[in-house]
Amino acid sequence: MPIYEDNEIYIEKEKSEIPWLKIFTKEPYKELGDLPKELRTKLWNVYDILEYEMKSYYNPKKINMASFANMLPRVHIHVMARFQEDSYFPNPMWGEKLRDAKLELPDENEFFKRVKEALKNI
Repeated sequence: MPIYEDNEIYIEKEKSEIPWLKIFTKEPYKELGDLPKELRTKLWNVYDILEYEMKSYYNPKKINMASFANMLPRVHIHVMARFQEDSYFPNPMWGEKLRDAKLELPDENEFFKRVKEALKNI
């Protein structure tokens, strides 16, 4: 589900029990080093905003960031708010499930509004 888009990047929500966003460049660059420097800087600025907003809104135990791009060979960054009581913690979300969790999190639509507002200035 897309939650933000401009002429260079877009952000999608990953379906998950945790807050999990993915940042993509519109042009399908294969490696981070292939991005023009200005776009690479913008990508990290967007990441910083998402991390800040996740920390301040959800108060997670940890923020995870990943960029494997083996299955989808294009630049994209996963940003995940992790909680000690989520189904996988401390394992990665792609790892072994340790428990069945029922997280009670604040409304994600309010979070998306905050993200969009913060991204207005990039």
